[in-house]
Amino acid sequence: MAASLLEPPFSPNYSQFSPTHLSFRPPNSKQNYNFTPLHRSPFSAAHICLCAVGESVVPFPPPSPPQAVETSPDQNVSLDKIKDRRKVVRVAWEKLVRWSRSLRSRAKTDVLERTNKVVVLGGGSFGTAMAAHVANRKAQLEVHMLVRNPEICQSINENNVNSKYFPAHKLPENVIATTDAKDALQGADFCFHAVPVQFSASFLEGIADFVDPGLPLISLSKGLELNTFRTMSQIIPRALRNPRQPYVVLSGPSFALELMNKLPTALVVASKDKKLANAVQQLLASRTMRISTSRGALKNVLAIAAGIVEGLNLGNNSMAALVSQGCSEIRWLATKMGAKSTTLTGLSGNGDIMLTCFVNLSRNRTVGVRLGSGEKLDDILSSMNQVAEGVSTAGAVIALAQKYKVKLPVLTAVARIVDNELTPTKAVFELMNLPQSLKKFSIPQSSKTVIRTVAATGSLAARR
Repeated sequence: MAASLLEPPFSPNYSQFSPTHLSFRPPNSKQNYNFTPLHRSPFSAAHICLCAVGESVVPFPPPSPPQAVETSPDQNVSLDKIKDRRKVVRVAWEKLVRWSRSLRSRAKTDVLERTNKVVVLGGGSFGTAMAAHVANRKAQLEVHMLVRNPEICQSINENNVNSKYFPAHKLPENVIATTDAKDALQGADFCFHAVPVQFSASFLEGIADFVDPGLPLISLSKGLELNTFRTMSQIIPRALRNPRQPYVVLSGPSFALELMNKLPTALVVASKDKKLANAVQQLLASRTMRISTSRGALKNVLAIAAGIVEGLNLGNNSMAALVSQGCSEIRWLATKMGAKSTTLTGLSGNGDIMLTCFVNLSRNRTVGVRLGSGEKLDDILSSMNQVAEGVSTAGAVIALAQKYKVKLPVLTAVARIVDNELTPTKAVFELMNLPQSLKKFSIPQSSKTVIRTVAATGSLAARR
């Protein structure tokens, strides 16, 4: 008869050994069965069997010796190849890690060490995220945020929270908010500009008297100024009345929320001044932010187009074809304006485009989705507390295209939709009816798939 593991001395409640614990009386029986402790070598491979005295035990059969697995010569060769490949990959990875550690050990940190004060112009989402990132780089660093909203200013100083944009995220204690431009800019070593492009000129003109002529400005704003079609590299020196104002442009695929959550992010610093670009790289580079340097906004308009395709439920084939065509159009215009092809295919080019077009956190993509779903543009913009730069940039892009004599079918369609001259549904069909043989339009071969997709969803589009 096998002993129950719930009976003493095997029960979890057993705490004291006594002879009575070594007996077991079956139900309806007057006889006690005493158990004999089993002494077993710790090196024994035999099975343990608990039984009552007098019971017969059927021994377990001895374990069979392991059988050798026969492998064919071809299998042995295949296994050797796998081992060799894994060894090659491991060695390559180890070399990469050693190279990385060697560079990090020699990386200069003097810029961060001698930086005492940084100012961030603007209290929006990205300005707040960048202020938090810089403040986390060094506890002794003063990071001043120049904001226009007194409530946000008070919230940051009293509760270390931007109550409007990041109410659930605590800011570092060395982030200080102010509404006084003179106080914020005085003694600053670096200045981050995070004001939307459409308001940048007037904003900078208002604080120009407090900006030191040698203060490096790091532009976080993306897009083109409406009516003038100027970029930030043109706006900054003119608004500050200093053509030699040092500045760099920071761009790349980045959402403020992910930056606040300290998720890995890669950005590009572009400047004609290589020394300044390297200094900004030292200031910002960390375990969660990789900064590349480059010497050297259309993506916002393309993101609206991508959102429209999503809102119309035209499918993944249509989305891929449209973004591909949009990337081509951006490349045509940018190269005409003097941009380098390496910039367009890097983080600040295709990387930024992919993130803005395909991720729901994109404000411009959200505008497009809602337009494609049938909402009015005015209603969409009035319900948003952040600026979607693509809406105001679309018209400026088309004016530049006319200036440089470049045809941009997708981006032009977005401009007409924004101007309420074309519905999203009609714009899609107009794009699909463009001549297939015109090389200057460079419609991708995959657009044939889009035509089939649109034809298949014609009833859906008609209902919209």
